[in-house]
Amino acid sequence: MDKEYLRNIWKYEEKIAHIHGWDFSHIHDRYEVENDLPWNYEQIVRQYLDNSSNILDYDTGGGEFLLSLNHPYSKTAATEGYPPNVKLCKNRLLPLGIDFKECNNPARIPFDDAAFNLIINRHGNFNAQEIYRLLRNDGVFVTEQVGSENDRDLVELVLPETEKPFPNLNLKEQLQHFENAGFHILKADEVCRPIVFYDVGAFVWFAHIIEWEFPGFSVDKCFEQLLKMQEMVEKDGRIVGTIHRYLIVVKK
Repeated sequence: MDKEYLRNIWKYEEKIAHIHGWDFSHIHDRYEVENDLPWNYEQIVRQYLDNSSNILDYDTGGGEFLLSLNHPYSKTAATEGYPPNVKLCKNRLLPLGIDFKECNNPARIPFDDAAFNLIINRHGNFNAQEIYRLLRNDGVFVTEQVGSENDRDLVELVLPETEKPFPNLNLKEQLQHFENAGFHILKADEVCRPIVFYDVGAFVWFAHIIEWEFPGFSVDKCFEQLLKMQEMVEKDGRIVGTIHRYLIVVKK
């Protein structure tokens, strides 16, 4: 195991770590995640979707999933708050006629009361009371979320004793917010499942992208820990961590 050779490879991954929209294609086939969730987010969203619905995708990322739904653009709205993705959405969504607006405050979303039949949100922020305001009667909100225990075993490998960035993100606590806002719970589920990396460089790239989970991570700072990960790859062919996901579907 040539340590300096590995360092150079990992430093390269660190240097190029960025995404366009929410595109993880750089490490495609080098990691696996969300292959065994007990629900299918797209299928659930489509259960509540018809061409007459006005829909909003809050925190749409680069609009990739929203566009895959092929919903009538005149009845589609979206928000995003991350500046690089805001620029991308303006260029990608607005020319199609999608009502895109920049927003980074889930408690103040710039649309009228009762504007939507369906609001969707995957791995973004939300505010239950604001969602209630925006939905029409019998309107539905579908969200898949990343929980507080997400990747914690991987964080402990490279950054021991790092505090959880969002300790209250779990199904029990979040359901209470929706119940307090007046929603009827249609579906709720929560699971932990594996995330697998097949090389350390893929993990380095990932840890830089998910910087809120791995604060202060760098190859130089965590080099000895990364070498231990390399030993795992050489022994077992993989590094295995744990993701935490929960799903909530509610009706106004």
